[in-house]
Amino acid sequence: MTSINAILAATTLATATFAANAAAGAEQVHHRSVNIQDVNVFYREAGPISAPKVLLLHGFGASSYMFRELIPKLIAPDLPGFGQTTVMPGKNFTYSFDNLASVIDEFTIAKKMNRYAMYVFDYGAPVGWRLAVKNPNKITAIVSQNGNAYEEGLSEGWADMRKAWANPTPANREALRRFNTFEMIKWQYTEGVKDTSLIAPETYELAHAAIERIGVEAQMDLLLDYGQNIKQYSALHDFFRRYQPPTLAIWGANDPFFIPAGANAYKEDNPKAEVRFLDTGHFAIETHGREIADAMVEFLDRSIQHTPSPLDAKNPGQCKLP
Repeated sequence: MTSINAILAATTLATATFAANAAAGAEQVHHRSVNIQDVNVFYREAGPISAPKVLLLHGFGASSYMFRELIPKLIAPDLPGFGQTTVMPGKNFTYSFDNLASVIDEFTIAKKMNRYAMYVFDYGAPVGWRLAVKNPNKITAIVSQNGNAYEEGLSEGWADMRKAWANPTPANREALRRFNTFEMIKWQYTEGVKDTSLIAPETYELAHAAIERIGVEAQMDLLLDYGQNIKQYSALHDFFRRYQPPTLAIWGANDPFFIPAGANAYKEDNPKAEVRFLDTGHFAIETHGREIADAMVEFLDRSIQHTPSPLDAKNPGQCKLP
């Protein structure tokens, strides 16, 4: 697949578009880390410093590695508890979505991301939603790939989690441990995929290895805390209604956890939201990367003005909200 490094790395010229940069040649990807709240946040970054920013937020059973071929003026951090991000020794870090969002919010500040589009997936969605509600004027556009925002998007596969949220006993917590097994993580990559030979085994192998290295309890804490995300939906929907951010919900229609109703629900509060379905599973980017890239490029070109905003005079190259 053609690397998206070039496809989405835009310049500050008013005539430049995301798509026009596709033919400009691939940008090298840099692998870096920065200390945020005593958390060593690992991230992948590419594209010129002046380019409009796109923040890519991965989900459960993944890391920034999932964006290895979807790299614009990429800034794709590994969330705490995932990939190469590590908590400093002696740091008492609570694995909750509030804390993940706090780290990533400060990360965007450290990276001078005053204006940025978001690509959110799975766990990355509730992290991104907190950023949007807190800093609505920073968000230029949203691409949600199986990133849920409505309760109707949760399938029956959440039954055990809902039981644990309502009654977080040790037994109910223990029932969630199976979601972190190698077999279950692999299943999440392959379920709903017609041709599983398209799924590189490194994807789920690396994801499981990271869980084993970092510790399963961090993942258990996040599974139990996920119920708090539903309580945040009201504020999120208010954000959608008030700011009407350009939104593309592009969805693996066979996702066993986030069903198509969750994608269609975006139109409830943002009638201009665009919804597209792909005949694949949860990790749609692994089988339909080119389709997602093309849709994302076209969507961002239509949705984001490339003329610098007066608000960005001290930060050239940032995107202006349409």
